[in-house]
Amino acid sequence: MAGFGARAPEPVDIAMVPHPCVTVLVDLGEGGGLAYHARGRSERGSIVVGLLPGEFRVAGRGEGEYLQLRLEPVAAAAVFGASTELGGTMAPLEDLWGRDARRAEDGLRAATSWDERFAIAAELLGQRLDARSPVDPEVAHTWRRTSTSRGRVRVEDLAGEVGWSRKRLWSRFRSQLGITPKRAARLVRFDHAAHLLAAGHTPASAATESGYADQSHLNREARTFTGLTPSAVAAAPWLAIDDIAWPASSARPPA
Repeated sequence: MAGFGARAPEPVDIAMVPHPCVTVLVDLGEGGGLAYHARGRSERGSIVVGLLPGEFRVAGRGEGEYLQLRLEPVAAAAVFGASTELGGTMAPLEDLWGRDARRAEDGLRAATSWDERFAIAAELLGQRLDARSPVDPEVAHTWRRTSTSRGRVRVEDLAGEVGWSRKRLWSRFRSQLGITPKRAARLVRFDHAAHLLAAGHTPASAATESGYADQSHLNREARTFTGLTPSAVAAAPWLAIDDIAWPASSARPPA
């Protein structure tokens, strides 16, 4: 979780670089500030952004406060139910949580500190995690392996690890997480490359360290996932502060 304030007397138009998590943005104002745009659709207020929303932008002006949550797809499937409908889309939080969304917003707005807001959000998520069945253990294992390998593992190998056929793994993974195993691997690998770019690596270096065939391959993936060049990805405001807002998520190898 991260909390941030928007103070934009001048209009802003910021690209959000895709991250291998489902993103929840809770508007702690009254929904009149920033607007979110993806695939020809616009929303205001509190939203849920599924994996791979395409070119996702935040635009508008004004002041406000927002709570941002990142949920790994396995957790998001439990919090929001089967997440096929979240694959590549964004939706108002109210569409997924109904009246609970409004009650959650009211409780978060009434809190007097970010620590209190984080505690409230953690309790809400915990209640939903406890109330729903998790995804198949085989699907959860496949996601963890994809994440820890930074997308550099073959689907055939993952199917062998869990004792499923490639076809069954593909089907179950997509129905429960809203993305295919191969697409998930591409997203995780691109996320690693994007953080290397933000950390100052050249596109050629980031491509090599992330396992791309060459820089042109990284260029194509950057266009596919963000509509931006690698240089523009490196300078994206939200990505540039990622290690500050999310210190557990970085381009550094895990210990």
